Amino acid sequence: MRIVLACLACLISASVTLASPVSGVFASIDGGEIDLKDWRGQPVLVVNTASQCGFTGQYNGLQTLYDTYRDRGLIVLAVPSDDFNQELEDAAAVKEFCELNFALDLPMTDITSVKGRSAHPFFTEVRAETGFEPRWNFNKVLISPEGDVVKSWGSAAKPMSGTITREIEALLN
Repeated sequence: MRIVLACLACLISASVTLASPVSGVFASIDGGEIDLKDWRGQPVLVVNTASQCGFTGQYNGLQTLYDTYRDRGLIVLAVPSDDFNQELEDAAAVKEFCELNFALDLPMTDITSVKGRSAHPFFTEVRAETGFEPRWNFNKVLISPEGDVVKSWGSAAKPMSGTITREIEALLN
């Protein structure tokens, strides 16, 4: 009986122990900082991007997703990265490329590492919590309004696909 009660106590305490929400402060492509905590209470889709990738056309879908759901609280954060050797030489070139070719007005970070030992702390936390690490450009991580990782997708998942929009809609007010 004591063993059963001890096991039950362990199960109860384990079930109420929650991982801390993911967080992160990024350098903004516009200067200053982007702090994910500023968006607590809103769902955030974080996407590692690159300007010279076969998936770069997804910028159109990311902007459409942002335009569709921003009034309901969604934030789409583009995180340009050169981890796969497909990003332009500096943040100014990335910003100009995205504005001219995709008319992006969604938030963007400066060029940021997303994998391996030099990964930004946000991506390190996501990997520790979920095992997910970007394997290519345009991987997507959906963060709940509480700051928890809801789901992640690889490059092939299109931003406006039902699999992504259903998850986002479930988090919106």
